[in-house]
Amino acid sequence: MLSFALGIGTQNSQGDWLEVYYPAPLHQPDSAIVQAARQALAADADAEVVSFLPEHCARLAQALREAGADEQAELAAAFADAQRPLVAVFLSEDHAPASVPEVYLKLHLLSHRLVKPHGIQLDGMFGLLKNIAWTNEGAIDVEELPARRLKARLAGRTLSVDCVDKFPKMTDYVVPKGIRIGDTARVRLGAYLGEGTTVMHEGFCNFNAGTEGPGMVEGRISAGVFVGKGSDLGGGCSTMGTLSGGGNVVITVGENCLIGANAGIGIPLGDRCIVEAGLYVTAGSKIAVLDADGQLAGTVSGRDLAGQSDLLLRRNSLNGRIECLTNKSAVALNEALHAHN
Repeated sequence: MLSFALGIGTQNSQGDWLEVYYPAPLHQPDSAIVQAARQALAADADAEVVSFLPEHCARLAQALREAGADEQAELAAAFADAQRPLVAVFLSEDHAPASVPEVYLKLHLLSHRLVKPHGIQLDGMFGLLKNIAWTNEGAIDVEELPARRLKARLAGRTLSVDCVDKFPKMTDYVVPKGIRIGDTARVRLGAYLGEGTTVMHEGFCNFNAGTEGPGMVEGRISAGVFVGKGSDLGGGCSTMGTLSGGGNVVITVGENCLIGANAGIGIPLGDRCIVEAGLYVTAGSKIAVLDADGQLAGTVSGRDLAGQSDLLLRRNSLNGRIECLTNKSAVALNEALHAHN
């Protein structure tokens, strides 16, 4: 069993799921817990998404308590007072999601640090998710927004729309231990932020992407990109994701790397690499490789350096060419600055 979770969510007027919140999802749960939940909800053995009502919660809580799942039992008991739709999801294996509740569970598993980016299948998820108006009154189907706005105004309320997107911000669902986020709107649900990560106000982290931690993020971590511990992404820098030109190439940043301000990468980096501020290196970039004496040893494409460690990539201000040298200095994060106590 890949995962089991109890959730509370939002549906539109047609009964379509818009979003689901899972307070305590389980990864690879004990089979006894799963069996107890199935029996309490009278769920078919192969059912993966099971809607249930508040009146089922007492029976479910008792069954989970007897199975030794105290946290899940307390959650089920609390759900008895729910005013929103309830759902239990049983993911028997890691296959492409087939419903919105499945998508949201997988995004939760990532943000809860139960699986790492690229550690779970998300194929086809965009076709399942609706564009949502994320408001001060929760998730609203965009097509139903005008009616909801009018209803709020007639009741003397102002309906504030924070954004219109398929994804919510992570912190409305999960706040992992030991992180700092300057602007929570810039981290999407499904981001994986390792302990010790700081995301400054202009930093951004997409879903199925993130940091091992500790690390400093003042630039953009695009979808699919994973950053190793001790690395620093300077202000305005960019990493090319699998959704924005990177194709199927997985871009990673190794440990103790520095990508300078307004720089960018379209190739994976190994450990202890530095990319000079303002320099964007892509797979097709022509790079002059210099030896220990600073002499030209050859010219390669960026893809030829993919994944290699101890690189210093810079642009020669005299002739404009991109050069690669051996990086002889390590990048060390300021421990006091990045403390999360």
